[in-house]
Amino acid sequence: QGILDHLDHLNELGINALYMTPVFKATTNHKYDTEDYMEVDPHFGDKRTLKKLVDACHDRGIRVLFDAVFNHSGRTFKPFVDVLEKGEASPYKDWFHVHSFPLEVVDDTPTYDTFGLEPMMPKLNTEHPEVKKYLLKVAKYWIEEIGIDGWRLDVADEVDHAFWREFRTTVKQANPDAYILGEMWNESSEWLQGDQFDATMNYPFTYAVNDFFVKKESDAQSFAFAIGRQLARYPQQAAEVAFNLLDSHDTPRLLTLCGDDQRLMRLAALFQFTYMGSPCIYYGDEIGLDGDADPGCRKCMEWDPNKQDRGLFDFYRELIALRKEHPALRAAGSLTFLEAEPEGASLAYERRSEEEVLLVLFNRSGKSHVFELDIPEQEWELAFGEGQWSAGAKGFRAELTAYGYAVLKATLVKRVE
Repeated sequence: QGILDHLDHLNELGINALYMTPVFKATTNHKYDTEDYMEVDPHFGDKRTLKKLVDACHDRGIRVLFDAVFNHSGRTFKPFVDVLEKGEASPYKDWFHVHSFPLEVVDDTPTYDTFGLEPMMPKLNTEHPEVKKYLLKVAKYWIEEIGIDGWRLDVADEVDHAFWREFRTTVKQANPDAYILGEMWNESSEWLQGDQFDATMNYPFTYAVNDFFVKKESDAQSFAFAIGRQLARYPQQAAEVAFNLLDSHDTPRLLTLCGDDQRLMRLAALFQFTYMGSPCIYYGDEIGLDGDADPGCRKCMEWDPNKQDRGLFDFYRELIALRKEHPALRAAGSLTFLEAEPEGASLAYERRSEEEVLLVLFNRSGKSHVFELDIPEQEWELAFGEGQWSAGAKGFRAELTAYGYAVLKATLVKRVE
């Protein structure tokens, strides 16, 4: 209901998809210890309210993504409770990876496989036919009955590939346009070959952006190389729909990482929105919500307008509008770095589509920077940001102030010989 009450906020911002962490019945505040995969947690409401939310989102052009925890369940999951009570006599004993009975913790180590040695989260045996049947039923149910538009898959790299291939078949049969997103923290090309996930949470992108724009630990050339490695590792189709994030419920918030310096935050966000893939904003970043690692990063959304940074909100709103307006910034556009020097703090790159050419300029340093680029003579107009530039037969020249940025759109010059 809380999300329903604030859909106007998402529409005003320009959001077209919503990803929620788990909504299924569980015992913790984070809900990653699922008790019942077929029921909504009463803290959040019921299925009727959830269906109302999904329908309302669809009416506004917003798609809805659920979070599935199929690597492990919660300790109160009925099959696991049965094994706890009956031990080896339980018909569910093979639903889990049990080393010895009874199920207990010996010297801080459970006698069964878990997520991160957490006794509350027993690992599911996704190779077991009955487990597989149950989880695939869950995946199909919420798409068909509630109308969700895809799944984000928790701890996806700890589940076997065969399961994910069957999962993809099941989900795509239920909704061919469903978005399948795996949680990965490192390089993930083996899951992105077209038979498992559409995308993964692109933390290598996060690391690269934060190292250059936020922490200032890498130079422009190293950043360009890091981005180039990603584009080389993944199929083009995967790069075009990559889930690009700068922070999440598992990391400190972007503003906090930036030391509350919005100049750095805006530079990082601008790269995120002018790069190919699907940019994701962690709730509250758009109004200046801060917070360190969990639990600081999971604080409640601030809805009091007097406590929101509306200038930052307008920045994000304009970023989203910029992306929607220009085809070169979306999937079809190519990316070519034009300036990314060793020990440099400035970046210039081109996004190009059949319809247009955009030139994106960044100055991450505390002093002004002059760009001199050997690019074809064209006429440019400012699409976003600010700066001074000139273009002629001798090349392109532009100057940005400290922490400045600009996105320029080119109109081809037609000559009569």
